[in-house]
Amino acid sequence: MVVLTKTTLEQITLPIAPKPSTYFSGIPVINLAEPGSETLLVRACEELGFFKVTNHGIPMELMARLEAEAVKFFSLAQVEKERAGPANPFGYGNKTIGRNGDVGWLEYLILDVTSKPMSHSSLAFLEEPSASSLRSALNEYVSAMRKLVREVLELMAEGLRIQPRNILSKLVMDEESDTVLRLNHYPPCPHLQDLDCSLTGFGEHTDPQIISILRSNNTSGLQISLRDGTWVTVPPDQDSFFINVGDSLQVLTNGRFRSVKHRVLASGLKSRVSMIYFGGPPSGERLAPLPLLMGEGEQSLYREFTWCEYKSFAYGTRLADNRLGRFQR
Repeated sequence: MVVLTKTTLEQITLPIAPKPSTYFSGIPVINLAEPGSETLLVRACEELGFFKVTNHGIPMELMARLEAEAVKFFSLAQVEKERAGPANPFGYGNKTIGRNGDVGWLEYLILDVTSKPMSHSSLAFLEEPSASSLRSALNEYVSAMRKLVREVLELMAEGLRIQPRNILSKLVMDEESDTVLRLNHYPPCPHLQDLDCSLTGFGEHTDPQIISILRSNNTSGLQISLRDGTWVTVPPDQDSFFINVGDSLQVLTNGRFRSVKHRVLASGLKSRVSMIYFGGPPSGERLAPLPLLMGEGEQSLYREFTWCEYKSFAYGTRLADNRLGRFQR
């Protein structure tokens, strides 16, 4: 940990990391329009827990539109943005991540997008006329994400050769499914320009949900951890989506799929904006390895628990903690 001076980052204590490595060339790229994509999806989830999808059918104009609205929001005066906060759990947050001492060089907006159409009762500013364009972009984007997450999870089921086809997707498509959209903004940090280091924007962690779908602008910073613990930098691609296996999917597959550890490093000069759709199950859904994926005599690696139980525990930990450890047999 390094304490930066008031002339730099407002005396915020933030982790310093090495500058991003060269881009990692081993990210699986899966063309959803090609036959055999279901097999490639399963392989990517087994080997890395992370992959990129192309030919996803979502117009670039829609992605760019929400990005532009996010940039507009994050460009508001601080007092205006804070009208949407604090993030408890939904709303605007700045530097503080969660309630357990984690911090990062970012600001963010977290939205509950479970209902259809989205209800913003907890974020009154979104109901104001001045927020109509942001509200419209959010609703259209979330609708597109629902279709994409269903397609990807149903292809996974095909690749795993389990029935019914919606055995995984139904968990995130239920009316009570716990789905969240997070808009992250990592402002440029010019004070790092001449330093041989980067600032941690979002510390290392895994996502507790079933699946996460991320789209960002053309700024690097996202890193994932390989199985040997090596951190590698993901090449940015604003036209595609990056998908993470979450902790819950690791449990459902009895560890066959692995939840990927990832982090974001802030840039010295370029702003990074990302939109992440988190697909989680209903609050009372009981999570345990699917019997259809258990071989003869195979033992469950996890005890059964509800999503509400796991979510409550996960959000009570630090980012880098091994959350699933408590639920292993």
